Amino acid sequence: MPATPLDFSRIRAITLDLDDTLWPVWPTIARAEAQLQAWLAEHAPATVAWSAQPGVLRAIRDEVNRELADRAHDLSALRRESIRRALERAGDDPALAGPAFEIFYAERQRVDLFDDALPALEYLSSRFPVVALSNGNADVQRVGLGRYFHAAVSAREVGAAKPDARIFHRGAQAAGVAASQVLHVGDDAHLDGVGALNAGMQVAWLNRTGLPWEHAPHAPHLTVAGLAALCERLRQECG
Repeated sequence: MPATPLDFSRIRAITLDLDDTLWPVWPTIARAEAQLQAWLAEHAPATVAWSAQPGVLRAIRDEVNRELADRAHDLSALRRESIRRALERAGDDPALAGPAFEIFYAERQRVDLFDDALPALEYLSSRFPVVALSNGNADVQRVGLGRYFHAAVSAREVGAAKPDARIFHRGAQAAGVAASQVLHVGDDAHLDGVGALNAGMQVAWLNRTGLPWEHAPHAPHLTVAGLAALCERLRQECG
């Protein structure tokens, strides 16, 4: 049970996670990586052959993450640099990293929404200013959901990723309200839940798979199995 029940009367805005909240992220990433490999097969075949060696791509990603730890909030930069290093080490033109990344990034914006996502966005955006709040590099405009969002805040532009309080405070600022007047909705118990609680927000934890909450003494104000259940509770309490 939550330490404090959700105070519906305080809610003046919603901040909303994207990946694994509105759509499953890993099928999206898998498709984007497949498109990237297909493009490289045409434009940088040596890189495709070189990267087929077991573990080499993982080693590059680990290396980039370690050396660019100060840019951990910028997933696009890390991905682009990983591609550049792979091209360089395979003997292909590292300048191809830019267009190669754009192939990946364009496909990354093609998502398959959870069934409850669009109805929830329609309701939430009709009742509150909704601000996208994401560590990832999905673009709500390119995804096709921009009309539902008052604003979008990314870890890249803030320079800090969830659970850092700064990204949550930027979301509240974008909505034009105090952090205490925001209900944050997200699937990740630590990044979304604990992060938003520490930033002074109320939290609705989207727990689609029935996971246990493992972050005591922190506790979400509300736990729901889906966005439809969240909207139903808000309709009951807020209209």
